[in-house]
Amino acid sequence: MTHDRIALVVRGGWDGHQPVEATELFIPFLEASGFSVRVEEGPAVYADAEVMGTVDLIVQCNTMNTIEKDEFLGLRTAIEAGTGMAGWHGGIADSYRNNSDYLHLIGGQFACHPGKHPDERVGDATDNFIDYRVEMTDAGAGHPITAGIDDFDLTTEQYWVLNDDYIDVLATTTLAARDWDAWTRPVVAPAIWTRQWGAGRIFVATPGHSVDVLRNENVKTIIERGMLWASR
Repeated sequence: MTHDRIALVVRGGWDGHQPVEATELFIPFLEASGFSVRVEEGPAVYADAEVMGTVDLIVQCNTMNTIEKDEFLGLRTAIEAGTGMAGWHGGIADSYRNNSDYLHLIGGQFACHPGKHPDERVGDATDNFIDYRVEMTDAGAGHPITAGIDDFDLTTEQYWVLNDDYIDVLATTTLAARDWDAWTRPVVAPAIWTRQWGAGRIFVATPGHSVDVLRNENVKTIIERGMLWASR
């Protein structure tokens, strides 16, 4: 396989999202798709303009971390010049809460994942694993990332996302208003979206809390297609 494109995998942050195992799941696909893959254990590389100028695709899995000003500026500059960015779950939508410009770049920010009934909680991560449906939009039905994929069900964290309308939403999920919740009506949140930023493309999928979710056939296919779509 000749590698005519470069993918930069940036991972780290909260271990609960299995950043190493999760990204290792997709590296063979990237290599088989013609990418030479470079792996970095944090965002410092974003400040290296020489490196970033060569990158065709950034795959980021870096949850609840921080980013320095020069690192963010390097990331945004690369995307505006045509580098693509792709990610899933908190690795892209809950990465750098300290930087509002990053939230602006991505277009959607994790707010919460509503949990089970208080009586059913046991004090671990499964307290936030609920059954929910990912529903394709009309735009998603005809998009190369999600074409041919029907609505599907998951049992994992359901992301409530704060977002703007400069995203192209390919799939949504509806968060119920249950008797024990503080909100009083269902909330529709984007579950899969894209965003054009300068010459660059950004792809986000909110499912992906753990490797078992990423192995779901629909989730895996969407992420693989999303990475290829986002790449320069």
